[in-house]
Amino acid sequence: MDGFQEQLWVLLLGSLLGLELIGKVPPTLHTPLMSGANAISGITMLAALTLITRAGENILLLSLGSVSLGFALFNVVGGFLVTDRMLTMFRSSRKSSGGGQ
Repeated sequence: MDGFQEQLWVLLLGSLLGLELIGKVPPTLHTPLMSGANAISGITMLAALTLITRAGENILLLSLGSVSLGFALFNVVGGFLVTDRMLTMFRSSRKSSGGGQ
């Protein structure tokens, strides 16, 4: 098996394992996991920016850095929006239960 096929197998098995693990996470742990994913995506954003600044005239590196920056930024913004929405849902449920007492 050459290197490319090994990398595809790692990607496939990692994706299946990730789907299996994330599917079994209880909803109470979703927000801490989302915060961890945002931190990892923040590191990915810094790496992509470093790649873009050091790419120079290399179009392949510029495009790879731009795509990875876009995906990481999409993940960070989406994660913050989902986390904010979940926290808003918890705040509104406390106000409605506390107002009747």
